[in-house]
Amino acid sequence: MPTESDEIELSEHELREIAGYAADCARRALPIFEQGRPADTRPRDAIDAAHAFAGGGRRTAALRQSAWAAYRAAGEAASPAAADAARAASHAAAAAYLHPKASAHQVKHILGAAAHAARAEELASGEDQRVTAGALERARQTAPPAVTTVLCRLPAAPPGGGRVGELIRDLDAALRA
Repeated sequence: MPTESDEIELSEHELREIAGYAADCARRALPIFEQGRPADTRPRDAIDAAHAFAGGGRRTAALRQSAWAAYRAAGEAASPAAADAARAASHAAAAAYLHPKASAHQVKHILGAAAHAARAEELASGEDQRVTAGALERARQTAPPAVTTVLCRLPAAPPGGGRVGELIRDLDAALRA
């Protein structure tokens, strides 16, 4: 297993697949945010920017700014579920900036959108664990090959992070199995 200071191989194709996956995961939770703030387009814009990058677009300052804008939208969300939906969008746009470092922290960048989207769905359902399990299973089944390939180059997801951290570790373990 590589050490934290090592760099890993990370191709542009893999980075684009990861960003597209993150955007797809975040898009599933977007209605939860938009229900309470339909005029606030920041999370949608971040997801769209991530999809544009995944489809061959450039990594631009606007892409990074869209990630930060969605993050700020989380702070203004109508509910905790909506906040996690906005955080999922933020993570989707930020996935384009994954670092080729052998750091457990990078696992959070790969799976953060999926975990926040699952948490948003969980909270919106009244914490129905069947909803959570379904969201994680969807995220596992829809992960493109690059997600698993890059995860296997990294240490396992780190401890901590509350419920979202737990969901990241669960999804990480499922994808590596």
